Amino acid sequence: MLDDMHKSIIFDSLARQVMNRLPLEKQVQIIGMLVVGSSLRSTSRVCDVSINTVTKLLVDVGQACQLFHDDKVRGLPSKRVQLDEVWSFVYSKQDVPQHLEGRACDVWTWTASDADSKLIVSWLAGNRDTATAHEFIAGVANRLANRIQLTTDGNRLYVDAVDNAFGADVDYAMLVKRYGKPEGSTNERPYSPAECTGAINIDIMGKPYGKHVSTSYMDRANLTMRMSMRRFTRLTNGFSKKIENHGYAIALHFVHYNFCKEHKSLNGLTPADAAGIYDGIMKIEDIVKLVR
Repeated sequence: MLDDMHKSIIFDSLARQVMNRLPLEKQVQIIGMLVVGSSLRSTSRVCDVSINTVTKLLVDVGQACQLFHDDKVRGLPSKRVQLDEVWSFVYSKQDVPQHLEGRACDVWTWTASDADSKLIVSWLAGNRDTATAHEFIAGVANRLANRIQLTTDGNRLYVDAVDNAFGADVDYAMLVKRYGKPEGSTNERPYSPAECTGAINIDIMGKPYGKHVSTSYMDRANLTMRMSMRRFTRLTNGFSKKIENHGYAIALHFVHYNFCKEHKSLNGLTPADAAGIYDGIMKIEDIVKLVR
């Protein structure tokens, strides 16, 4: 009998052989389904290919998307940037039986959005802790070309991270929202988020303009994440089984969002075009060809 390691090697080898002769049109079909929220298994069934082939293509394209984003999203002329974190999990949630420890974990995707172009400036999947906050904010700062107004939620981890990355060269405010139970709620377990009952602005650094203290665009981008990635859908079995594949799926989503998705609010432009870092609209085929 083969152990799991040898099985993985064989499956990876077979998937690589299939990838070498998988038609471009089929690869485009697979990636096209993944970016609209289909799971790996449903994509495998509809496209009539092995799930190992779908996974291998996701890994290859996801790696290429990470490099592409890192190369293209630089020197941004952004003026207003909003930050937030989105929760998900890999394999299982943290509150699991002891025999699953080390395989199950909560994963927070830290995201930064340009309020004017809707461009996702940067993202980082990891823990919700000080080290991750500092790494994420440093990455955001490195992609910007000028002073910005920054807005976050009330997460105190941002304060030291922003100070460390930007120093005094930022206008930073927190938007702290208050939440309450929906009217007429009972003791039944709720599956919808609590209702926002109010919010206050707190100036942290510089001189943030009160009218622009908002996380609305970031909240809408978070909704798009949950709609476009099966791994982020609540109450589903389409969650990630490996942290690496979770990251590749996120990279694919954000490259598609930034460079392929046309926004009505931008008069049909993509966020990358509106931000002045890419001329035109990428197609799914262009994303697949990043691997070649």
